[in-house]
Amino acid sequence: MKILLTTAAFAATVLAPLPAIAQALPGAVVAVVDLDRVTSECNACKTASAALRSQVTALQTRQSAIATPLEAEQKSIQAAVDALKGNDPDAALQARIKAFQTKQQQGAQELTNQQDQVKRNQQYIQKQIADKLSPIYQSVMQKHSANVLIEVGSTLATTTSIDVTNDVLAGLNAALPTIQTTAPAQAQQPQGR
Repeated sequence: MKILLTTAAFAATVLAPLPAIAQALPGAVVAVVDLDRVTSECNACKTASAALRSQVTALQTRQSAIATPLEAEQKSIQAAVDALKGNDPDAALQARIKAFQTKQQQGAQELTNQQDQVKRNQQYIQKQIADKLSPIYQSVMQKHSANVLIEVGSTLATTTSIDVTNDVLAGLNAALPTIQTTAPAQAQQPQGR
């Protein structure tokens, strides 16, 4: 019993200062930022967004340019096959079918490559923005003596007095006057792996 009381007394003396330590921490000074607004209103972001939309439009135009003649050729081949009424196609029709399939595969591969490039471009744009924002956050937090910065979408309610969106936007406009809208080429993977 004496050992149990001694252990309890020792624990009480060791743990007693913990609340005092916890109380010594400074209060949180919170600031909020609207990242959607920052990334949609920054000057370079607007230009990059327009360039990306142009790339998507070009992809859609190319998709139509590939699909339209393929659809017409497919209908023509199907009509020729239907006219055979179950008989085997001759060598000329077989060659047309094979050429059609090759064009179809090449078109699909071209479109896949372009789609992948647009996705890489979008990710590259986002990375450039993110790389510039991190030091801007630190600077804005220091300017406002904040020790916590939260995205406004993560809050239930805030006051405008803690909103630092304009400062972050101004910092991004200064730090990122332009954005590269074409990602660098990817390194080719070795064949056979």
